[in-house]
Amino acid sequence: MSHKVPFASVGQLEAIAARYPTPFYLYDEAGIRANAARVREAFSWSPGFCEYFAVKATPNPAIIDLVTADGWGVDVSSETELLLVEAMGITGGHIMFSSNDTPTGEFEHALRLGATINLDDITHVEALDAAVEAVGCAYPATVSLRVNPGGSFAFANGIFGAPEDAKFGLTEVQLLAAARMLAERGVTELGIHALLASNTLGMGYYPALARTLFGLAVRVRRECGITVGFVNLSGGVGISYRPQDEDNDILAIGAAVHQAFDELLVPAGMGDVRLACELGRFMTGPYGALVTRVIHTKDTYHHYLGVDACAANLMRPMLYDAYHHITVMGKEDEPACRRYDVVGMLCENADRLANDRPLPEVEVGDLLYIHDVGAHGHSMGYNYNGRLRSAELLLKEDDRVELIRRAETPADYFSTLDVLPVYERLPTRTPMRP
Repeated sequence: MSHKVPFASVGQLEAIAARYPTPFYLYDEAGIRANAARVREAFSWSPGFCEYFAVKATPNPAIIDLVTADGWGVDVSSETELLLVEAMGITGGHIMFSSNDTPTGEFEHALRLGATINLDDITHVEALDAAVEAVGCAYPATVSLRVNPGGSFAFANGIFGAPEDAKFGLTEVQLLAAARMLAERGVTELGIHALLASNTLGMGYYPALARTLFGLAVRVRRECGITVGFVNLSGGVGISYRPQDEDNDILAIGAAVHQAFDELLVPAGMGDVRLACELGRFMTGPYGALVTRVIHTKDTYHHYLGVDACAANLMRPMLYDAYHHITVMGKEDEPACRRYDVVGMLCENADRLANDRPLPEVEVGDLLYIHDVGAHGHSMGYNYNGRLRSAELLLKEDDRVELIRRAETPADYFSTLDVLPVYERLPTRTPMRP
């Protein structure tokens, strides 16, 4: 079994915890930057390639800045995410607005920002019509369509099943009809987008998806008379959550997509089609950790470790039975001699970060480092039982630590309720110790 290594030492984490209470999220700037460079190299063969970082994965401006520093864009799926990136100064074609079950007002906001709009359903063409009329703007020259080709897809997994079971996307017949409708409205450039699996390992998924979408692009141009300007492979390239899993080789994946491009698009005279991706999990997932402290142990029918984090901080194990590796800091080289259930304090039996997990002998006060939470970790947090979401910190390349989101306080929890006199009398948990 291979070994997962934390990107911070026990000394660093204890020093951070002396200033910022556990639990907290910690992100690795150097790791994120290096990974972005690998993705850029993998698709450097494609002129105009753009990674649209999936804001839903890690909606923090400090992280978004890291992955868009060299001109890449963002993938957003709600009006609040539009407001976030707008506040950061991101507009125009640097935004891919890819949503579903979308209120017309959100299309209007996307139009005002000049975003590229990715339509999830054929009825959304008429919704876009209404938004264009409400805004009083010209019909966008570029529109994208999200396709769901159905059937079985060999790279689907338990998080995102067979395409026909997904609520996302148009059928191929609907795609062709929508392309004709958009051409009639003056759209001159079409994008084709799909996400058919989630967190795949091995180099097969992206090349297989690329072949499907490249073939559709050729058909759309031939049958609908509209230029296909880009193909967006979206996300789906996964990370190795388990120590025994092989890391995805993004350079090999990029080369295989290149081969599919040369075999399908170039002979059709479509060698100028741009390539895009939305690699939220792959970009940042391995470079975030949830750091939590053991505050109780309990021995009944199982050996329990009670920690100061819970499913409100990391929902994925509860929601997907997802595995996140755990390192007991300071005991990295000790044998995993005991099995523990690592649990939080929610009034919910499923509030578990790990079940029957082999770990070294653990004591109250030990720091646990929960790996690979840099995407879809903090962003999925919630406030059940009145539990408060933790701070987010960035470990800079020069080893400084920057607070990029403070921990929530009781005042935040009560801020949407009309009980101002009540929560003003409550003691405030300060997110930073003096």
